[in-house]
Amino acid sequence: MSVANRLVVGDNLAVLATLPEASVDLAYLDPPYNTGNDFAYADSYGPHAAWTAMMRPRLVEVRRTLAPGGAVAVSIDDHEVAHLRLLLDEVFGEACFLAQVVVNLNPKGRQLGRGFATSHEYLLVYARDARACVLDASTTDTVDPADFPHEDPGEPRSYRRLPLRNTNKKFNPVTAPTLHYPLWGDPASGEVRSSAFDGALEIRPVFGDGTPAVWRWSAPRVDARPGDLLCREVRGRDGVRVDVFQKDWLEPGRRKKLRTIWLAEEVGSTDTAVAELKALVGHVFESPKPTGLLRRLLATMPSDARVLDPFAGSGTTGHAVALANAADGGTRTCLSIDVATPVRPGSNAELAGLATVADVTAARLRAVDALLGGGFELEAHVQGRA
Repeated sequence: MSVANRLVVGDNLAVLATLPEASVDLAYLDPPYNTGNDFAYADSYGPHAAWTAMMRPRLVEVRRTLAPGGAVAVSIDDHEVAHLRLLLDEVFGEACFLAQVVVNLNPKGRQLGRGFATSHEYLLVYARDARACVLDASTTDTVDPADFPHEDPGEPRSYRRLPLRNTNKKFNPVTAPTLHYPLWGDPASGEVRSSAFDGALEIRPVFGDGTPAVWRWSAPRVDARPGDLLCREVRGRDGVRVDVFQKDWLEPGRRKKLRTIWLAEEVGSTDTAVAELKALVGHVFESPKPTGLLRRLLATMPSDARVLDPFAGSGTTGHAVALANAADGGTRTCLSIDVATPVRPGSNAELAGLATVADVTAARLRAVDALLGGGFELEAHVQGRA
């Protein structure tokens, strides 16, 4: 059985070139941010061109390693988000764009410097193949039971009421004629059928302004699921009328579509990320990502996903993989890649005896294994293999 976490120390472009095609389900990249004054790849074309030139071959290799159902997510800030979006369109194709998520990593906002107090970064998400991608952009975390306030006697599930009529005016008797038909309902008992019965009123779908609409369900589906429908009186623009509602049940494991703004209270912040790392190996990295951010991303993929992090940094992705496996019994694996770049002289990492960024990664993943299990392997990249 594969270990949960494997770290290869070496240049990520060289290591990526050794990985088999279609061997990864989810790639997460947190590349060095180009702030315009501290980017190490400056050249005569300017810092944006240099940063893009650094990223392009790495993204090409990441795409090659992704399985047809795979996806990539890249963290970035304002300095390069526009250039990165164009680069990802170039490498993956515009049709494979899934989302540009705003991540609220610094709720207080950065107070130093001029201008606005920036409180967010971005997460750009692309599919390897939009038609085959298995990423499920939903979660159980944001489902609120308070949104399902209704109950039936003897029924353990609660529900919310959704109009059975299609509220989108693009769907109407002209565009969807087979869904414009009468239903029969009794507002006293709540019963709904596709044919008349004693005490029932004929109900045709209409929009709020009284113009004809269509149902979301066909008549055979109405007859097949009578317990999921409800007839009630409603007050509209022209007074009281009778309408039909779907009982949308709160089922165990119900999921809700992810919004494209992720708040710190949902996924963690830079401060909570520092605290997580400090609890394992000390305050040895300046701006780690919170594990909650990666766990939300991991939850969009199957529980046996093969994960790749070519810019491993403090090792947040591997930590999140171990946490996710411990929580749901999954068998996710993570391949982290980090280069042995010396840490800043006099930094907390150096004072803790960690000479390189890869040493920080390894220290964290060892501590994660000791705490959560799953295993950890460390390997130095040798030319021609990883």
